[in-house]
Amino acid sequence: MRQIERDELEPLATGAWILGTGGGGSPYLSYLNMRKLYADGIRVSLMDPADLADDALIAVVSNMGAPLVGQERLSDPAFAAKPVRMMEDYLGRRFTAVMSVEIGGGNAFQPLLVAAMTGLPVVDADAMGRAYPEAQMTSFAIADLPMFPLTLADIRDNEVIIARAASWKWMERISRKACTEVGSIAATCKAPRTGDEVKAHAILHTTTKAIDLGREVRRARHAHEDPVAATVAAGAGKHLFRGKIADVQRRATEGFLRGTAKIDGIDDDRGAGFEVAFQNEYAIGWRDGRVIVTTPDLICLLDSVSGEAIGTESLRYGQRVSVIALPAPPILRTPKGIAHVGPRAFGHDTDYISVFDAAEQSP
Repeated sequence: MRQIERDELEPLATGAWILGTGGGGSPYLSYLNMRKLYADGIRVSLMDPADLADDALIAVVSNMGAPLVGQERLSDPAFAAKPVRMMEDYLGRRFTAVMSVEIGGGNAFQPLLVAAMTGLPVVDADAMGRAYPEAQMTSFAIADLPMFPLTLADIRDNEVIIARAASWKWMERISRKACTEVGSIAATCKAPRTGDEVKAHAILHTTTKAIDLGREVRRARHAHEDPVAATVAAGAGKHLFRGKIADVQRRATEGFLRGTAKIDGIDDDRGAGFEVAFQNEYAIGWRDGRVIVTTPDLICLLDSVSGEAIGTESLRYGQRVSVIALPAPPILRTPKGIAHVGPRAFGHDTDYISVFDAAEQSP
């Protein structure tokens, strides 16, 4: 176990925003919260999942809802910790540690906010290796682990406990409905996990991965190198397209931010067009009408100058963007993983199309 240093918070925000693939909520406000907490003398520890006892009890936390709403409601450490305390009261047990359901975007900071309020260590792991919008899109769901109970709280005085659900999709439907009713933003504590389950089925060392990725982007900026190229190199990714945003269509519906963005090519891609569709996160990309990249590969839109990630709620006409892809964790690329998080899971009638070599795919 080690302390997360203050100078790691900004790289974590940068790296997690890239891994968010457009979703997970902007980490900026949570980063400011953590910076203030560190200025007040609070420190958070990062725990290697290998050090978890098999019977340890881990809280799996997230902010749930539409990223657009998250821009309007400021993140709050006490709010983040509320459903964790609810879950402890419901179970009659105390947690050993806390982790995020997804490393992408602001949810990378959710366990840090909880840790700052509770003193629990943060496990260096998540259940996606990126961000996804729905409860069944996790490594825990792919492993058929239990999906209940779940606790949910809003900024008023509403608290919801879902004691049971028939399936992961039913848990998603019920919790999403509750989230929508309280304004499409809520703090949650997902089904508790044991140390053994985390070690066997989580995506490991992703907090460290996000910090390292963010550090490389910032190093490239300071060295006046191309931060987009640095991200591609650090993440073993591929550059797909460079252009400017020509049109954005989006709507907040059913607790999600859905839409499409069209990009006109510039530089080497002049004369070509790229379109990307999203449900909180970017899910599929077309070049000149042909599908060239799909989830579970990480589809990331970065500012072409700064290398900063651009969330689906932040897309604006005229932005100069670079579209890159990063490889997904192996569990997401298995046949069962693709059934949970592939393009058909988002309503797109196409098979998983990866920009990476077939030899890199899991069987």
